[in-house]
Amino acid sequence: MADGAKARPLRADARRNRDAILLAARETFETEGVLASLDGIALKAGVGNATLYRNFPTRDDLLAAVMQTSIEDALAESGELARTASPREALAEWLARLTWQLRIWHDLPSCVATAHSDPASPMTHACNPLLDRTRELLDAAKSAGDAVEGLTAEELYELVVTLSWGVDRFGDDEQTARKRVRIATAGVFT
Repeated sequence: MADGAKARPLRADARRNRDAILLAARETFETEGVLASLDGIALKAGVGNATLYRNFPTRDDLLAAVMQTSIEDALAESGELARTASPREALAEWLARLTWQLRIWHDLPSCVATAHSDPASPMTHACNPLLDRTRELLDAAKSAGDAVEGLTAEELYELVVTLSWGVDRFGDDEQTARKRVRIATAGVFT
């Protein structure tokens, strides 16, 4: 498609197929984790696997599309945190919420970590706003004297992904996950 050209809207049947795939993927990820069979997702959606791959050529394409709503919700919540809490409290709460959010489907933290080192991955593009928000909240906490100066947003984001992997693997409930985050991020704050 040439630069500046508009993408044509999907036909009604193509839109239904895409929506059915996204719904089936979300349901499957919730029960089986993100490494579930893509062919199984196509079957559950009532479409052929060629239709799934035409819409989502890779697992990362599908996962990024399914995650989009969750990412938008997390960003909206963090914006509210930034407006209503102190910089220290906003950053601490963001780290706990993000850790919990990234573990929502089994094996999601592993996929996020793998994609983080691949700038071409659709997952990297989908998750970049989470890294950007982490940077904004960390910078605000540093400016307020609440966070250590030598820490980068990339390092903090990678720590959160690592923590979410542990929360996923150990089957933490939310309270246990928050405790894990509090202990692991104690060195972030002054």
